[in-house]
Amino acid sequence: MFEELTKQANAVAEELIQTAKLKKGQILVVGCSTSEVCGSRIGSNSNLDAAKAVFAGIYKAVNDHGIYLAAQCCEHLNRALIVEAEYAEKAGLDTVNVVPFPKAGGSFATTAYAEFKEPVAVEEIRADAGLDIGDTFIGMHLKRVAVPVRLANHEIGEAHITAARVRPKYIGGERAHYDETLM
Repeated sequence: MFEELTKQANAVAEELIQTAKLKKGQILVVGCSTSEVCGSRIGSNSNLDAAKAVFAGIYKAVNDHGIYLAAQCCEHLNRALIVEAEYAEKAGLDTVNVVPFPKAGGSFATTAYAEFKEPVAVEEIRADAGLDIGDTFIGMHLKRVAVPVRLANHEIGEAHITAARVRPKYIGGERAHYDETLM
């Protein structure tokens, strides 16, 4: 079961990275309910093994493309994020002092904290794309303007997936011309 979760997570992350045209150094935010992945209601059955499997698939994809990963914590930590210290410094983010655990932060964020080279927690980011695994609501951490991405694979385990990319705002009105490559 867990090998299949890793494959599904990797395929979804790769598809989003390609569709969103993410570039080296950008950041992907992921919210993941392992309860939902395992077929339970969000917040009711946190599962570290499922988190490790999903994380492994996503982490491989982001590392293969030189992209940073932000793991969103659950509501008990006010949806703080676990990121690499290198990214926090590069982005000028203030860190906060918290260590996620399965029932306070979630299993996915707990796994990120254990697996990252130098993990830190931050309260907010402005991500370039996002994966929401199990309806965890990642939208607050995306840059404006978020655009839904319809993925071919829209489930990991039993969890429903939504994805988004961002694009620059359109400004200028009816006489303006836009760069079609950014849309």
